[in-house]
Amino acid sequence: MSWATAIVLIVLISAIAGVMRSRGRLEKGQDQSRNDLETPHTSSRERELQGEVKDLRERIKVLERIATDANSTSSRDSRAIAEEIERLRDD
Repeated sequence: MSWATAIVLIVLISAIAGVMRSRGRLEKGQDQSRNDLETPHTSSRERELQGEVKDLRERIKVLERIATDANSTSSRDSRAIAEEIERLRDD
């Protein structure tokens, strides 16, 4: 058996073991969804913090959009200044 075949078999066995482990957890009810914010064991403080994290993620998305938006005011101003500098260089 070549080393490549051995690696493929190890990866295959690991994948099958992972699937079987996941199925076992689902059957026992131990597997919980990551997106489930309202679990019976979640305290009010945890829910508050999870809501705050969600709000902060939304703010980050907006800030990323502003920073990368080519049509933003600052981008247009920067472009106008760069064009003016180029015109002055050409003169």
